Amino acid sequence: MTIMLNMLPSILMITAPILIAATGGLICERAGVVNIALEGLMSIGAMTAATVHVLLESRIGFSIPLALALAAFAGCLFSLIHAFASISLRADQVISGTGINLFANGITVFFCQLLFRMDRTMNPKLGMLPGPGGIYPTAWIALAILGATWFALYKRPLGLRLRAAGEHPQALASAGVDVVTLRYGAVLVSGLLAGLAGGCIVLTQDIQFTVSTINGKGFIALAAVSFGRWTPLGILGSSILFGLSSALAVNITNIKALQALPSEFFSALPYIITLATLVLFSGKDYAPKASGQPFDKGKS
Repeated sequence: MTIMLNMLPSILMITAPILIAATGGLICERAGVVNIALEGLMSIGAMTAATVHVLLESRIGFSIPLALALAAFAGCLFSLIHAFASISLRADQVISGTGINLFANGITVFFCQLLFRMDRTMNPKLGMLPGPGGIYPTAWIALAILGATWFALYKRPLGLRLRAAGEHPQALASAGVDVVTLRYGAVLVSGLLAGLAGGCIVLTQDIQFTVSTINGKGFIALAAVSFGRWTPLGILGSSILFGLSSALAVNITNIKALQALPSEFFSALPYIITLATLVLFSGKDYAPKASGQPFDKGKS
């Protein structure tokens, strides 16, 4: 128990960005759009946050909140590409998201080369400082976002319409609701949260942006949505599970019962869990029925 309490700050630090990105994925899929681009959008957010913090840290006293805000804005801006391709052009959502992931890998390195003459940002003097108990503010930000999402989805008319857009978009359109605008909004919010999640990672875990900063966390967030059965409480539990498995890789030397196992096993554990959830939940009927299906006004 003592070991787990000592690990709690690390678990929450790792869990927070996964939960934020997973919340964005939840909103997007509830509206009927699969956002495979979370990985790339997180990378863009991380690069933006690191760059802003490095350039402004010594000049202004609020570079960290500004970096997070601009990271969220960058993620939102780039998610427009996915929204336009998958909603307006009715392109395959998986291919559109994969294209953004590949695009993000190139453009982030390009801007780092342009600004810093290397494929990464310079290392800032200081990242985000932890609060009381060694817990970073990102944990409270993630919980606040999740709580607001739960309230909006289940207690507000907008949430009912959003869920209907992912289940029966034609029926929603026949009731006079603009499904296209609703889905655009969901994708943009998803991109905003993914960018914010990337900023949280680079300001708490890595302190600088490199091509391996995100390292699959966007796909883990997608798996958390599936594992959590597309519900806010479900993605909270699955995100904590992924955060715990990642924290074990860092703290394994402090747990005598696990020291016999190689640390590489725990480093791979989040990705093993990701694959396991994809196998366990493939074919299950938990996902929104219209998720991944382009909306056609003329279809009955």
